[in-house]
Amino acid sequence: MAAILQLHPEHPQKRHVDHVVEALHRGGVIIYPTDTVYGLGCDIFNRKAINRIYQIKQAPAGKPLSFVCSDLKDLARYAKNISNASYRMMKRLLPGPYTFILEASRDVPKFMIGKRRTVGIRVPDNPICLEIVQTLGRPVLSTSIAPSGDGSDMNDADSIASRYGKVVDVIVDGGVIVAEPSTVVDLTGEEPEILRASAGEADLY
Repeated sequence: MAAILQLHPEHPQKRHVDHVVEALHRGGVIIYPTDTVYGLGCDIFNRKAINRIYQIKQAPAGKPLSFVCSDLKDLARYAKNISNASYRMMKRLLPGPYTFILEASRDVPKFMIGKRRTVGIRVPDNPICLEIVQTLGRPVLSTSIAPSGDGSDMNDADSIASRYGKVVDVIVDGGVIVAEPSTVVDLTGEEPEILRASAGEADLY
């Protein structure tokens, strides 16, 4: 069974964060809170762990998956050709409930990049999530635990454990989340394009 760790939503305990990060270093799969839904996660450089997530999600191999960075500086490392206007927009909106589609840099593992050579990157407004990524020192995969993608029926640790306790290594209990998917914005074209309008403001600029 997965270890269930209850973390303070604003001031996550270092010993618990370290435990989660140790699991990620070992190639573990975790469930952790973001500012939109609970997500499945692993080290984006561990292909076996990513394959486990595809199996857990019952998703086709190669389906694009996004990942979490700790800040804009980290984001700039894993994406390229970010225009000044796009950078200013992201600086204003992040951390927040957005997934930005960007051109992948060479630092992104090849098995994380689809045919378009783009990646979905998030910087969620959630202290637990950001502390885990900062302590790990590299991005964490981020995909909703719900097959439907909205996570609305999996918003607390008890319901999550009943369904996923035997197939993941750690469940991070960050309290009840009123689940709503992130707003997805494609920044690879001349103008930003909202691919999915959800949490977050619609007026990007």
